Amino acid sequence: MTIRSMTAFGNARTEGPEGQVSLEVRSVNSRYLDVTFRLPDDLRFAEGALREKLSQHLTRGKVEVRLSYARTRAEAATVLDDALLKSVATQLAQAREVLPDTPSPSLAELVKGSGNGDTNGFDPQAWTQLSVQALDDALADMQANREREGQRLAQMMLECAASIDEVVVDVEAAMPQLLSEHKAKLANRLREALEAANPGGFAQISGEELSARIAQETSLFSLRVDVAEELQRLKSHLAELQHILTTGDAKAGKTAKGAAGSVGKRLDFLFQEMNREANTLGSKAAGLEVTRAAIDLKLLIEQMREQAQNIE
Repeated sequence: MTIRSMTAFGNARTEGPEGQVSLEVRSVNSRYLDVTFRLPDDLRFAEGALREKLSQHLTRGKVEVRLSYARTRAEAATVLDDALLKSVATQLAQAREVLPDTPSPSLAELVKGSGNGDTNGFDPQAWTQLSVQALDDALADMQANREREGQRLAQMMLECAASIDEVVVDVEAAMPQLLSEHKAKLANRLREALEAANPGGFAQISGEELSARIAQETSLFSLRVDVAEELQRLKSHLAELQHILTTGDAKAGKTAKGAAGSVGKRLDFLFQEMNREANTLGSKAAGLEVTRAAIDLKLLIEQMREQAQNIE
């Protein structure tokens, strides 16, 4: 599966004996597939086939399809129907018996009415085939654009992920030093507190008692600021992100074999989980360095989340 952006444009033109069809398809980001058709009334019958074709290729996005057509002279010049002309003449004579000023129909109206059993002279099957072919070609053009933009977005997110990994590594490396500094600060505070409460009392406490007290307080502090689990989960999320962005595989856990997931939705869920870990890291911050790291993580995750809003 390929990473695709939901923002793209494609157009195409097809020709046949009946005439030519020009079609444009535009797509922007949306949580669901939302399709709008701008079709001439004469080709409204093709909407069902066009909608089915779109649903086979797209899963998300706000899509607009614009279609125009031009008929060939041979197709437009429908032969006048003798039976229709006689019927119109009879009805016109009856109308003029009551309303003498009733005007005669124009030649264009008579030609349009002689559409070989079709009210506007169109062959629905032929024009539907032309319209679907134009959509096929326009979708191929748009999908190529979506894939190029998707790869650009994926690369930007991978760069952010590399920066997040650097932050995680830095925090892991800083934690032993933070605990060591806290232990030293704790020992100093204990000495200062004892001296303030009982000058000279510090000398009456044995080294073992002081060491045990410091070890107890340090242990409690270590438990309170331990972020190893959060960092490990962030690493796991980064590995999953790398997998999704490089393979386009949005399956999670034990997803049914062959089931196609939405990469964009999977990424959105993943960033929510990463943001939760960053918040926990900030709440456990043992120093200014970890607090800054948590802020950097949240900024990087938000940058990726904004990019992922355009991923199908």
